[in-house]
Amino acid sequence: MGGITPADTAADRHWRGSARLAVSCGVVFCALSLLVDWDAGSLSPVRAVLWFALSAAVCAVLLPQRVSAGPGWLAVRTPWRRYVVRTDALAAVRQYGGISSPVVLRDIYGHRLELDPRTLAANPLLWHELDTGVRRSLERGTLRHGADDLARLGHRIDDETAQAVLRASGIS
Repeated sequence: MGGITPADTAADRHWRGSARLAVSCGVVFCALSLLVDWDAGSLSPVRAVLWFALSAAVCAVLLPQRVSAGPGWLAVRTPWRRYVVRTDALAAVRQYGGISSPVVLRDIYGHRLELDPRTLAANPLLWHELDTGVRRSLERGTLRHGADDLARLGHRIDDETAQAVLRASGIS
């Protein structure tokens, strides 16, 4: 994906706030656990290191996935790994369950990623990039499974977006 500039990408616009919340929770957990341990008189250097490690684990668990997309690709970054699929070469799309269950995307190159559909609903630019890539996959004939799942998801996202616009304008 060489030559991609930041202007070509769409990203989760709510990620920074969620990441800030995750770090805040980790810091508060660390401070409270150190304070309680100190007040009990049992704080030692080993226990302090343990509390710092547990706080870092809390932060890592709460840190949300960072989703970005561009022409023909979608990426999800976790604290440990980055997953990328070519949306213009999708082979299958699956969503098991309702709107809150993850969407699983698989491309013809064997790459796979899971994505929370609420991220797509909250970020119309990400949804647009994915939808454009899906249309290219359908034109090329690579998308064999899941076009109906994506169509249903698209209708739900469009309905939620329309309701949010109406609420914001005071019409509803």
